[in-house]
Amino acid sequence: MDSITLKSHAKVNIGLQVLDQREDGYHNIHTIFHELAFHDTVTFSKTDDACELSSNDENLPTDASNTCAKAYVAVKVHCPDVAGIKIHVKKEIPQGSGLGGGSSNGASTLKGMNELYGLGLSNDELTELSLQVGADVPFFIHGGTQLGEGIGEQLTQLDIELPQSILVIIPGMHISTKWAYSRWRKKLETGGKAPNFAGLIERGEIPFQFFENDFEKIVFSTYPEIGLIKDQLLANKARFASLSGSGSAVFGLFDDEADARSAELLFSASNKTMLTRPHTR
Repeated sequence: MDSITLKSHAKVNIGLQVLDQREDGYHNIHTIFHELAFHDTVTFSKTDDACELSSNDENLPTDASNTCAKAYVAVKVHCPDVAGIKIHVKKEIPQGSGLGGGSSNGASTLKGMNELYGLGLSNDELTELSLQVGADVPFFIHGGTQLGEGIGEQLTQLDIELPQSILVIIPGMHISTKWAYSRWRKKLETGGKAPNFAGLIERGEIPFQFFENDFEKIVFSTYPEIGLIKDQLLANKARFASLSGSGSAVFGLFDDEADARSAELLFSASNKTMLTRPHTR
């Protein structure tokens, strides 16, 4: 086998609490990651040496800063006999949207190289390597729905029922995660304690009224049009709506697909929209 193509899925955050800043510069968080069927497509081909990156998105970095390149380096260090890789990323998940596209691409690279070169690495071994690539990358090794703690690398698989229709609204703006964290002061100022999301989940269901995203106050005050999207989703029968990650994407969970399709009509003229479903493995 000389090439392989994988789907690289998006995620949303159902609740996101920022707890504190660590000495290494990262922040401890508390969140529920939820994987979507919506995805990029990543194709891997063997080469003699190094990592060559390309994409249909001309704004995607193709240098060493790309998570795919970081993933290649992590595998190469762990398995020095591995040769090169050519990676083409067909982007559907916009950058700066809070949907985890870059992290997902990095995880897909770890999986793709493992399969393409027959390395025989277990998911646990891939998870260890993923810690060298990025904070959210470990989630995408197993995917599904997981409680995320630490910097997002302490993961607990959850078996919960969620609405099957997910409408994602992606405004035409890029929000830097670094910027969002630099503006975050809420917990430092108030000393507030985050709710235990895992403790709130009973009988396989989420009490959505208790789940909030700390970044909403920051992002909505700077970009009120994004806050309006959340309000409109809730006004149009979304059971739950939230910013994902640090944004800019906002998503709504709908019990009825017809309601989700009706809501999508309100946004599709001026925003990228995606009506999708949970991705289960």
